[in-house]
Order: sequence, then C-alpha cells, then structure tokens
Amino acid sequence: MTTLNRPGTPDAHSCGIDAAMEVIGGKWKVLILWALEEHARLRFGEMRRLVPGITEKVLASHLREMEADGVVLRVSYDEVPPRVEYALTEDGRRLNEALGPLADWGRGRWVGRGPAAAQGVAPPDGPSPSPAA
Repeated sequence: MTTLNRPGTPDAHSCGIDAAMEVIGGKWKVLILWALEEHARLRFGEMRRLVPGITEKVLASHLREMEADGVVLRVSYDEVPPRVEYALTEDGRRLNEALGPLADWGRGRWVGRGPAAAQGVAPPDGPSPSPAA
C-alpha cells in the first residue's frame, strides 16, 4: 500500500519535493535505502541488522510500501526454505543519488560540531557558534 497523496491538486502533489517526501517520509525509509545502496541485495534479516532499532513489523510494512512505490524490488526464490531478497530499482538508485547532497549537508552540519552546536548552543567552555549566513 502506497502512502496516500494529498488532496487539492490535479496530481495530488504540490511540488516535486512533496512527491519525493511521499516516498521517503518517515524515520526508517531513507535508512533502508542507504542499506540497499551499500549492499546490492539483502535478505530481510540482514537488512534488519543493518537498520538497528527498526521492528520487523515496521520493516516489512516499509518494504511493501517502497515496493509499491517502485523504489525497491522484491525477488522471491522458489526454494526450501523460502528465500526473499530486496534490491533497489533504477528509480531507487536515482532517489539515492538525489539524497546524496542531503547526506553531505547532514555530515557537514554534524561533523566536528556535535548536536549542541548544530542547535546553536554554545559549548560549556567555548565561544558561541557563529550564526548561519
């Protein structure tokens, strides 16, 4: 089941960001995309270990949504025991490429600064951070 679109616009999206956020919205989907980018194919248990803190229920739900959105491919093998692997589709790879600059921004914001500096809080014994331009 895909995420429901917003009403009120002809294609139910107000802009391209809105359309992208519909696919990657939530805490876990970008981490799932990252895991699949780092590993060409992953089984469910492998992915669960690579995304610490996610529950089986949420992972299964997100994978179904991402498959319906066309960014994740589910490959089921006719074997005993059953084997299912997940991989990125071409759209999923393009989405990860688009998220690259966002990841760079996040790394630059946090590296060497820590959470307090990123929120504009001065370290206990240091000068206050300069305001962003």
